[in-house]
Amino acid sequence: MLAVQTPPTPLLGATLAELTEWAQQQGQPAYRGKQLHQWIYEKGARSLAEITVFPKQWRETVADVPIGRSATHYRSVAPDGTVKYLLKLADGLIVETVGIPTDKRLTVCVSSQVGCPMACDFCATGFGGFKRNLAAHEIVDQVLAVQEDFGRRVSHTVFMGMGEPLLNAESVLAAVRSINEDIGIGQRNITISTVGIRNRIRKLAEHKLQFTLAVSLHASNQALREKLIPSARAYRLDELIAECREYVKLTGRRLTFEYILLAGVSDLPQHAVELANLVRGFQSHVNLIPYNPISEADYQRPSRERIEGFTAALKKHNIAVSVRYSRGLEADAACGQLRASRAGGRYEAPTAVVNDL
Repeated sequence: MLAVQTPPTPLLGATLAELTEWAQQQGQPAYRGKQLHQWIYEKGARSLAEITVFPKQWRETVADVPIGRSATHYRSVAPDGTVKYLLKLADGLIVETVGIPTDKRLTVCVSSQVGCPMACDFCATGFGGFKRNLAAHEIVDQVLAVQEDFGRRVSHTVFMGMGEPLLNAESVLAAVRSINEDIGIGQRNITISTVGIRNRIRKLAEHKLQFTLAVSLHASNQALREKLIPSARAYRLDELIAECREYVKLTGRRLTFEYILLAGVSDLPQHAVELANLVRGFQSHVNLIPYNPISEADYQRPSRERIEGFTAALKKHNIAVSVRYSRGLEADAACGQLRASRAGGRYEAPTAVVNDL
């Protein structure tokens, strides 16, 4: 009976020290590790065969060792320059990522899961179901894919694509380390967005990292949150806020609260007062997200006047607030809209910039 061969672990996501150790295990000198690191993270090599500074014989010997890059399955460009990518993973599944350019920065919105198990009522991703967690190298690859396509360095990374990052915390934190140390994006330019998973925010605080944590409240009271976010039934809003306060106390880092504005549902004056009462008293910032319509839900986007009124009400209560105006609408790449129809699934791509009213 033949022994089952374990597929080689992809090299993407490995540190310089790990790559150096791997090269030495292959009988190569230590400096091969630095060369490998440069070709993977700076030159964007997709196979070891491309690394021409390596001896030809060694390249042939390790030809089956994957770097861990994914192929671009589909690419769509919106008039505002936002680019949506569907990346085909090694097992054939499709994951989305989005490149969001401005004159001064290039932001990548990455996914942490294929699909999403949270099933939020206003988000296209939730209607597509959940397939699996992404490995660290599959997350890091999304940043490199955008950087390669735009031909410029990525400055910011946001974990606001498909999936709930804190349900895949091990891979997400490994990817954050690589994005920071290997690609060179500062931790303060990395944002992790979560709907809130019991005890995971507190555990995240123990790592004492410098990234921005964004918590998706999307409702100002328990009843409304349960309607919009099914998982809220198991994790009450008051418990979530208490854990957020503890996070700020442990890390000293300001926390961002994301709040979706649904016309006639979550954008009324009383909602603004409730939200202000929830988040006052500790370092926090509210990021309002006007709803982007999807065919699966009947919600509507609020008027400009209603958005401005909600913002003014929060400011009246001394709450730091800004509004996220989504980009990529024409390419179905805005917040909650993305569908990978060419792959048979429906996925979310929260692509946006933040503007103060």
